[in-house]
Amino acid sequence: MFSLSLSPMEKSLSTCKPKIYSKPKKQGAPCSLDARLLELSSHGKLNEAIFILQQSDSVKLKTYISLLQSCADLGSIELGRKLHSCARLLPGTNCSVETKMVSMFAKCGSLEDARKVFDKMPRRTLISWSAMIGAYVREERWDKAVGLFYLMMRKGVIPDSFLLPRIVQACASIGDCKTAQLLHSIAEKKGFLDPTVDTHVANSILAMYFKCGKVRDGRKFFEKMSYRNLVSWNSVISGLFQHGQREEAIRIFDLMISEGLKPDIFTWNIYLSNFSKFENVSLKFATDLIRQMENEGVSPDVFSWTSLVSGFVQSGKCRDALQLFDEMLKSKVEPNSMTIASVLSACASLKWLSTGKLLHSYSIRKAIDKSVLLANSLIDMYAKCMMLEEARKVFDKMSDRDVVSWNSIIGGYAQAGFYSKAFELFSLMDKFGFQGNAVTWNAIISGFFQNGEVDGALELLSKMEASGVTRNLASWNTIIAGMVQNGYFDEALNVFRQMQRVPVRPNSVTYLSIVPALENLVSTSKVREMHGFMIRTGLEYNCTPVTNALINAYSKSGNLNSALALFNLLSIRTQISWNCIIGSCVFHGDACTALKLFSEMRKHGVLPNHTTLSSVITAYGLEGLVREGEELFSSMSEQYGVNPNCDHYASMINLYCLAGRLNDAQNLFHQMPIEPDKEVWDALLKATGMNSDLEFTTYIAENLLKVEPWDLRTQKLLSNLYNLAGNLKNPLVPPKDGGSHGRCYTEVRNKVYCFPTGDLHLKTKLAVLIEVAIDSGLELPQVFSLLDYEEDREEKGRVHSEKQAIAFQILNSTRKVIRIIKNGRVCMHCHTFAKLVCKLHNREIFIKDSSRLHRFNDGACSCRDYW
Repeated sequence: MFSLSLSPMEKSLSTCKPKIYSKPKKQGAPCSLDARLLELSSHGKLNEAIFILQQSDSVKLKTYISLLQSCADLGSIELGRKLHSCARLLPGTNCSVETKMVSMFAKCGSLEDARKVFDKMPRRTLISWSAMIGAYVREERWDKAVGLFYLMMRKGVIPDSFLLPRIVQACASIGDCKTAQLLHSIAEKKGFLDPTVDTHVANSILAMYFKCGKVRDGRKFFEKMSYRNLVSWNSVISGLFQHGQREEAIRIFDLMISEGLKPDIFTWNIYLSNFSKFENVSLKFATDLIRQMENEGVSPDVFSWTSLVSGFVQSGKCRDALQLFDEMLKSKVEPNSMTIASVLSACASLKWLSTGKLLHSYSIRKAIDKSVLLANSLIDMYAKCMMLEEARKVFDKMSDRDVVSWNSIIGGYAQAGFYSKAFELFSLMDKFGFQGNAVTWNAIISGFFQNGEVDGALELLSKMEASGVTRNLASWNTIIAGMVQNGYFDEALNVFRQMQRVPVRPNSVTYLSIVPALENLVSTSKVREMHGFMIRTGLEYNCTPVTNALINAYSKSGNLNSALALFNLLSIRTQISWNCIIGSCVFHGDACTALKLFSEMRKHGVLPNHTTLSSVITAYGLEGLVREGEELFSSMSEQYGVNPNCDHYASMINLYCLAGRLNDAQNLFHQMPIEPDKEVWDALLKATGMNSDLEFTTYIAENLLKVEPWDLRTQKLLSNLYNLAGNLKNPLVPPKDGGSHGRCYTEVRNKVYCFPTGDLHLKTKLAVLIEVAIDSGLELPQVFSLLDYEEDREEKGRVHSEKQAIAFQILNSTRKVIRIIKNGRVCMHCHTFAKLVCKLHNREIFIKDSSRLHRFNDGACSCRDYW
């Protein structure tokens, strides 16, 4: 049960004891009564005036209307209802009084009372309809406003140039383009589009088309407008930006200037707020826009700077956002709570706690820390920086909280793994009058997923649905991302298909979450399926991050040609786009194409980063271009501002190994100024293994095992090295059951098969391959060597999983391409076996192991026999 509370003014009025007046004499009574009522009303004593009115027999129409206006200004629904009951004192019904009554109730916040009066009106003028429809529009009851418009039309009343824009606004807000087009026709027939009559109607129709997504219709209407003011240009520029037509929006902006119309601060703010959200907008370009704005005689205000800062944060350029904020302070423009909140979001993403604390102190000094928006941003920043005590302090000090406040603190505890604390706060929400929404549940579920608690997350999902909270798009994205992060790829795809059946339209976040699940060799058809779905939903070419992810997925699934074709279709190529395609080519062993793309990247003015340079050094190694690799490695710091890290050292060691310069590889390792990681130790192990340096190889294997103590292959190697060195106190027990070779997965007729090392049932089937090998002229001892040779006696007689998977594909599928995933590394004899089979059977074999992608074709491998 809701209770209505009185305002302070109403309380004071209600406690006032009015004087008791006896009924005045009839002679001259109306005049003196009306004068007294108007006097009391003008002095803020409306309660007393109404009390007197209730004791009277009649009142003038003009006086009653004045009292209605005073009541509307005061906003008291209780006094309004009392005044409504005094309408009986009027001589008969009056349309103007009833219309005023409708407006009064609407302004007092009771649309229900207003509608009751409206529905009982025996006669309604256009002003009456305007009052009721206008009330619905002010309260954003769009459906009611449109419904009342149709009722008005059925009564034969046509909207005028004042009412029509309000109905158009309601249509635009609910996307009712059909009704809006009807209003457009009415405006044309009535001549409302004539600029000499009114420009407001035309501008409202123009804005409506863009809000309803009818961009083409909006452009046509704009071009036909005989008079276009700044509002018109601002509408079309804003609409084009919102629908992703950035180039066209810029063209219209430039056209406006060329036609002699000077952009005002509102135009510039539209331009800045939308333009800064695009990912390829640089910091320099943003500051140039500010300078251009100043040169045009328009001073950037706090909204201008905040728009830029917020746009950079939303597009992920948080460092640039912080630099822009610094420029804003230098320009002597004082930030508001929204600016600080945006900068805090950047600090949260970067986990820059010290900067966040400075902003917190600044907000306290400027007395803007009480803003709910800013406090929520502080909670989020502290939570993401794992300062949960500070986040809780901010939360506890908030005098006003909203659902976002609760969601921020609950999400912070959940993501940090403090589930009990998150649930404790979640249960408190209801006591404080807040209902947990989908965002609240998503925050807790996401926290469970991030901490690997998949079962707990799914249990929470069931509770969420049982409590009556419907999954929103973010809920589906949270589940899909959580499944992928925890390795449940098939389950993630099933959730995505279930999402389509609901149906919920996926967005870019959905695709960025699901595409990594497709990055394996047995998913090549699924990548094409997902790509087709993106094309049908019109997302693919409008979102560069999604296209980058798709390029990566095509590459990882063994389809380099599709990855290259997709890259060539990109209209905007970011640094990440170039890194994806160059890395894809290196991954496939196509070093020549990778180096050509690197040259093209530099011609386009895109600077390489550490990822690009690591891939390029690897490509130089594959091509045997040692000098070029050395030059790039030695100049990368000076030329590109990138200091060599472990990835670059590992790439250089591999480059030297491929060229047979093993001493150079070891010398480079000894000169490293940074601590080597797993990749460096691994690269060095290849070099020393080829050099047969037993002591140094043992040293490397020991360090590699410290980095990855669970790696069975390294354990086995080190155990063998100890045995070769005669170490009687071998601290390692050699692993058994062929665990170092792991398992292989392959797909035949849409079914995935798993092959563990050691199964003997395929031994007879492998004999078929032996017969083919003998027929081709290969000597029998060679074949048996390939099939049965193992690296130690414990695996004698076993069959490695790669061989089983290849044999199964040859015997059960006629496909020219064989795709296999292995969870460990391919051994040398399995690698040789794959080269033999691909040549004898004219098949192309892809084996993706833990190190790289091996593409076997015509008896050769893309790795150049080095992995």
